[in-house]
Amino acid sequence: MNRYVSLASRSVVFGTLLTAAMLGFSQDQSMPNMPMPNAPSASAPQERENVQTGLNLGELEQMALSSNPTLAQAAAEIRAAEGRKLQSGLYPNPTVGYQGEQIRSGTQGGGEQGFFVSQDIVLGGKLGLSRRVFEQEKKQAEVERDEQRLRVINSVRLFYYQALAAQSMVELRRKLSRLAEDAVHTSHQLGNVGQADQPDVLQAEVEGEQAELAVVAAEQKQLRVWRSLAATVGKPVMPLTHLAGNLEDLPEDNADQWLQAILHDSPAVKIAELGVLRAEASLARAKREPIPNLQLRGGLQQNRELDATTNRPIGLQGFAEVGVQIPIFNRNQGSVQASRAGIERAQREVERVRLVLRERAATLVQNYLTSRATVEKYRNRMIPRAQKAYDLYVKSYGGMAAAYPQVLISQRTLFQLQTDYISAMETLWGNSIALKGFLLTDGLEAPSRPGEMDQPVRELNVPSSTPSMQPQ
Repeated sequence: MNRYVSLASRSVVFGTLLTAAMLGFSQDQSMPNMPMPNAPSASAPQERENVQTGLNLGELEQMALSSNPTLAQAAAEIRAAEGRKLQSGLYPNPTVGYQGEQIRSGTQGGGEQGFFVSQDIVLGGKLGLSRRVFEQEKKQAEVERDEQRLRVINSVRLFYYQALAAQSMVELRRKLSRLAEDAVHTSHQLGNVGQADQPDVLQAEVEGEQAELAVVAAEQKQLRVWRSLAATVGKPVMPLTHLAGNLEDLPEDNADQWLQAILHDSPAVKIAELGVLRAEASLARAKREPIPNLQLRGGLQQNRELDATTNRPIGLQGFAEVGVQIPIFNRNQGSVQASRAGIERAQREVERVRLVLRERAATLVQNYLTSRATVEKYRNRMIPRAQKAYDLYVKSYGGMAAAYPQVLISQRTLFQLQTDYISAMETLWGNSIALKGFLLTDGLEAPSRPGEMDQPVRELNVPSSTPSMQPQ
């Protein structure tokens, strides 16, 4: 009989202390920067302050636009294309030289000496056609600049939301670690008064150390993402700073519209279409190449030969030459054939780019729709229900109407749902940014040069995994 009384007494003491610790969690369990549905609002003012204070996305974008080196590279390519266009339309320089023939004529010291000027007159509008070729290159460089700007902005946004999610995860893990520390302290107190067995204390200590390791892992991930963000904005030594923002301000749901915009308005498609225009301009220039240039040459010379009548030097006399190259053997046939093949290849490149974009976007659209459904399910149904179940179990356990394992299971379920919720929102944001930004997310990749094959999708730094919805 005394043994049953002792067990009941220990259960009451243990339940009282544990309930106090769990109620502490219940009053401070809401996720950082994300007010939990149906959760107590004791920490809401501080959370709203955290959302509004700190480094925001607009400031990071401005840093990147002023410091990311790839944007300067893209601007330099435009200047280079402008220089090539200017050079292609310049007239050939004249040639000035000395000419001498029969400089000495025996003992009479005769001969002809003087200067000449030669100039090639470009016919057939070849200079204008050359400028058209490089004008298309310049337009390609300008679209490349716009494309690179999108890459940088999208990359900043992607890393920003990854960093925001990592920041929220760190804050959540720290809260959970504090609760685990409280549980360890409570277990030790119960053990000191003989109301807890050693296995209970050891289990609490193990779970406390697991919570500490989870904090370390979350902090390391936050640091890694922050370094990527700092490198993208061009400030690699920027110290870790609190970010302002709210993961729950979800993007608009428009996946089909984003996909159509990718296929028709993507800078990669525009660059490929400009490549067709450039190939057509090259063909027009190649067809004009057989038209010969007019070669002019003229000058003055002093003729020291003696005139047969006056027996005096003939003196100053002029000369002129006009010539053209006859296109008999070389009519630029090979270049014309190559230019025609270039047009066909450029046309197929437009098709290839659209297919690449469609293939890459398919996975992102699927991930976006899945993560969107996951986020809504977590936010509207699963987390509120898990929160309610946890509160009810805590209350029942305080009244000795529920067993401790039931409280523990409900607590772990709620914890896991909260972490998965953050991961799902990170995935949702990443895929939506990539889709809205034409799949351009690699902000530190060098822009392609005009005339080179553009790589519309080089690297997608987009989280593609969706949290598991299986019970933990």
